[in-house]
Amino acid sequence: MPTWQQLRDVKLAEYTDAADGWGKVSSRANSDKDRVDREMLAKIRGSQKGKAAGAATGDLDQLSRNYQYLHTECGLIRTALNGLAAELATPQRNLKQALEAAENLKFTVHPDGSVEYPAGGENLIDKKPLPGGSTSDPQFGTPFGPPLQQWQGPPLLTPPGTPPGLTGGNPNQARAEAIANTLATAVREATEIDGRYSGVLAKLKAGPGLTVDNATLADAAADTQALQKAAGKYASDSDIPKGKNSEENAAWWKGLTQEQRDEYATLYPASVGQLDGIPATVRDDANRMVFAESKAKYELELAAIPAEPKPKFVSHGPRGGMVYSKEWMDWHHKYEDRKAELKAREPGMEAIEKRLNRDASSGLPEAYLLKFDGEKDDGRVILANGNPDTADHTSVYVPGTKTELPDIEGDLEHSETLWAAGSKLAPNEKFSTITWFDYNAPDTILTEATRNKYADEGAPTLRQFMNGMETAQGGPDKSHTTVMGHSYGSTVVGVATQQGQGAGPLADDIIAVGSPGMQVEHARDLGLEPDRVWALGGGGDDVGVRWGGRFVGHGEGFTIPTDRGFGGNIMKSDAEDHGAFWDPGSTSLKNQAAVIAGKHDKVTLD
Repeated sequence: MPTWQQLRDVKLAEYTDAADGWGKVSSRANSDKDRVDREMLAKIRGSQKGKAAGAATGDLDQLSRNYQYLHTECGLIRTALNGLAAELATPQRNLKQALEAAENLKFTVHPDGSVEYPAGGENLIDKKPLPGGSTSDPQFGTPFGPPLQQWQGPPLLTPPGTPPGLTGGNPNQARAEAIANTLATAVREATEIDGRYSGVLAKLKAGPGLTVDNATLADAAADTQALQKAAGKYASDSDIPKGKNSEENAAWWKGLTQEQRDEYATLYPASVGQLDGIPATVRDDANRMVFAESKAKYELELAAIPAEPKPKFVSHGPRGGMVYSKEWMDWHHKYEDRKAELKAREPGMEAIEKRLNRDASSGLPEAYLLKFDGEKDDGRVILANGNPDTADHTSVYVPGTKTELPDIEGDLEHSETLWAAGSKLAPNEKFSTITWFDYNAPDTILTEATRNKYADEGAPTLRQFMNGMETAQGGPDKSHTTVMGHSYGSTVVGVATQQGQGAGPLADDIIAVGSPGMQVEHARDLGLEPDRVWALGGGGDDVGVRWGGRFVGHGEGFTIPTDRGFGGNIMKSDAEDHGAFWDPGSTSLKNQAAVIAGKHDKVTLD
């Protein structure tokens, strides 16, 4: 337990100065990681083959993980030191005020925290001063009198335990009790604060010869959770806006110092990473941390699952069925479903990681991970090709039925293809094409895709994202925006246009691809002039998808976008089926790219 002298003398500025140093190391490690990923690794992956290139790639992958770990851990140390200093400031200030009061009153504060006070007041019988004495907090911090700052006006005349009517109390005794109580309470509070932070700081260290593997990244996630608990009074997740609009999110972020921004992003990356309205670079950095630690956690959990026992036959059941060993049955009951879940995530995680590790050397711009959640429903991913905050043209692609994290690679590739095709049409302008999968997509066509609820639930989230993108860009005129929905994704887009009265158009252009209906009767009902609404249909199974929307679920009572009566532009299409709209070199792809690039005169209409 610290003494009151130690609390008085501690130099909190030394903690904050040290925090600044750790913060610089964290920022430098993050910059170095970006350099490894976007300059060194990308060049090798894009142009080099063979064993030497493979070995170099492995070494650079390890270096990138090391920098990621340094960025996280050093950021946690910075936050812990700042939190410790900030929380200790209050009890130190109270203690110093109590010591100053004691000095002004000519009281003596002893090393053990007791307070000696002089004679004062008067005996009501002989009018002589009452003797002085010494008092202390008997339970070291358990209040038995009001805090010092509450002692205003006339002093207490009768101390506890004084027989009434015999004497007036020595007012110095009551003052001394208040001072002793304040000293003890300050030390008690400092002890509690020190205990919370010291345990976390003791774990924020690495041994010699550090190799950052999955276990190390998982440990970093555990360190983050531990500091969240310890530093909750200094920087709480509840401080981060929840359920606010993008303008409020942006205002909160702009109101923070750079150090506060770094601390919230390090301590609560998942919360910061999904804030619509703040810079894409910030969201990307936070979500890459979430992604790396989630991937490491899943891989560790999968590796820890024991091998499946052989299905040893035991006997026949009462109705002739086969009964297997308890060991085999227990394994299936405990591990089978979870192993299947973890294995299913692997392709999607690998696809995201592959895209994050590619840059201009592969013909694509930098990737920005704007959201990642591997647990919710079928997962959540928002990934941009190019920075949407600075893009001249921004498109948001909303996938449809059966979309889930394990199979997200195809949807990511659609946005990559759109970026490449759009950039060819306007080579001197900047593009950002975004795959937006942040809703619970229907899993089946006949039973779930015919229901409105998936669009009704996902539409407000899409509207919020589009508003946030506009806020981060600096206003509606900073970028030409296009939102496109494929299949059921077009229904989500249509419903999103109806969200938020007076919120303005969802985008500058809307494209419906293979749409079964958008929950509106006419293109003008989408909040745009009909000539800014575009539709594409295909052959094969796409015909069934679109016509089915006339008769069931969300399409009932409405025309579909490829109907002449819908009133929008019907673009020429050579897509042979429901998933062929992005085939390289196709007319369907060129038409979409022309809309995205704002080259409406280049669109071929049907």
